[in-house]
Amino acid sequence: MTASLQSLQSHMPGHHHGPALPGYLPASAALSRRPTEEDGELAQFLALLRDNRLVAVFQPILDYRGHTYIGYEGLIRGPSDSPLHMPSALFDVARRHHRIMELERACRRAIFEAFAALKLQGTLFVNASPRCLEDPEFRNGDTLELLRSLGLAPSRIVIELTENQQIHDFDHLHQVLLTYRGQGYRFAVDDLGEGFSNLRLWSELRPEYVKIDRHFVQGVAEDALKFQLIRSMHEIAETCGAAIIAEGIEDEADFTTIRDLGIACGQGFFIARPDPKPDTQPAGAVIAAIKNRQISVFPGNGAAQGGTTIRALNHYIAPLMPHTCNDTVYLRFEANPELHVIPVVNNEHQPIGLINRHNLIDRFARPFRRELYGRKPCTLFMDPAPLIVDQHLSVQEVGLMISRAAKHYLYDGFIITDGGRYQGVGSGQDLMAMITEMQISAARYANPLTQLPGNVPINEHAERLLASQIPFSACYFDLDNFKPFNDVYGYRKGDDLIQRLGHILVEIADPRLDFIGHIGGDDFIILFQSPDWEERCTRALGLFDAHVPSLVQPEDLLRGGFLGEDRKGRSVFTPLPSLSIGALRAEPGAFASHHEVAAAAAMAKKQAKKQAGSSLFIERRRPALATATV
Repeated sequence: MTASLQSLQSHMPGHHHGPALPGYLPASAALSRRPTEEDGELAQFLALLRDNRLVAVFQPILDYRGHTYIGYEGLIRGPSDSPLHMPSALFDVARRHHRIMELERACRRAIFEAFAALKLQGTLFVNASPRCLEDPEFRNGDTLELLRSLGLAPSRIVIELTENQQIHDFDHLHQVLLTYRGQGYRFAVDDLGEGFSNLRLWSELRPEYVKIDRHFVQGVAEDALKFQLIRSMHEIAETCGAAIIAEGIEDEADFTTIRDLGIACGQGFFIARPDPKPDTQPAGAVIAAIKNRQISVFPGNGAAQGGTTIRALNHYIAPLMPHTCNDTVYLRFEANPELHVIPVVNNEHQPIGLINRHNLIDRFARPFRRELYGRKPCTLFMDPAPLIVDQHLSVQEVGLMISRAAKHYLYDGFIITDGGRYQGVGSGQDLMAMITEMQISAARYANPLTQLPGNVPINEHAERLLASQIPFSACYFDLDNFKPFNDVYGYRKGDDLIQRLGHILVEIADPRLDFIGHIGGDDFIILFQSPDWEERCTRALGLFDAHVPSLVQPEDLLRGGFLGEDRKGRSVFTPLPSLSIGALRAEPGAFASHHEVAAAAAMAKKQAKKQAGSSLFIERRRPALATATV
């Protein structure tokens, strides 16, 4: 915590030194506070609790292997016609008036009662801060009695530890959790990758479930770094016996990538949205996505990442409304030391500004500023012209935008939208880290000329296809007459021809299904899952032949070739460059390894090269296999 923030705390109403955290003021102190203009807000908040107007909603959690829901996460909303409808607004008011414990208690009761009334099956996941576990009502068994009265066994309850306050005493927390485990409760670490120390929380407390934060899940189908992080988390979870739940799955590409990584469970809008009366079985589209035998093309290294969109860096932060007061903003920053900016949106969920943590705290640190401006709307201190980018822009495009913009955009980051509607924020630091990682990965595994994945990722993907026992097509692409063309026209024209072929292959392939690799020189391979792979290959032949005329002299184009010299200096006529494709169909069990696939594809390519001009040869039989490698 910064010194300025500490000094501000010492002047806050009701501030006291001791173990209590912000938002947890003793009841006696809270009741003795003098009435202020905030009392109307407090009265509205307390009325919601008193009248039991909190609304429980439930979001299903999918078991990938069982094709069913293992349970539901219980979430809370205020009345739809109330300014306290969103949970962020509810908890902001609770923190400001030191009523967090009361709110969490009311949330638990509303969720338990609604879950029991709906007779939902499976496990109920309930959010709770570590501080909440010290609530006498919880510790003394009152909550246990409530569960029993509702016919719910504590073994069906998983307490998600939300780490919005820093944990200092892990030994004490460990003892508290032992008490609850003795009563039958299970535990989950929420939002792995966010917060202060939840990797240590995982290590110390050995929860039954670990939920990966949506920041790492959203865009994982496009982002090699996020992919590797989640794969590492999965490996650790298997070691310690915890089940992974991937949060924030919002589209089929991420859903399939998470499935193919072997993650046990998923949660997000693609699976089901939170609802007061949730479905008890996954939708048909979700089941179809699970059963789809096609494997995802893991985010690789090289040109495939050239299409990585800024969505891969999206981090959702609950936005503010224009009428939110500056005191509320300050308290959110105070409660979340790692929160650097908060966006402001209008009623249409369109971003209108960005509030910087340092700027707000710096202003409040000046004499009388908080007293003067604390109750003023947050738009007073927001940046009304933040950098706003659409989620479909590439990482490189946004990097170029920031490099040409004012320096503060690199520190503040940027707002990410979809069709003008707020989706989240991205940080300049994360953007630079991703660009650097892409460059390093490209240097390690990609062909330097085309930036397409090289031999290591080609072989890895071929092995995944073979292990999945699904049919695929391996197509070997090779340029004809390339060496003499390179000798006559120079290496620059030769490089242009290779790069153009790489671009053509990217154009004709489906990035969700088809893996493109650059073996080396003028040799490429595509491992197709697209059912129309023959048409795609035919299109590649046409695009290549249409490009060749732009690289040769008019007289060579007229005669269909060029003059060069053989090794003895004699003039030799060589036809214009053409493209040969050797293809084979790899049925389940037909090949034992990627070595066999490579050898068979190379043999098919040799057959294609026997034909004049650009051609496609499809090996309908399983050829004799060699030991050559890709």
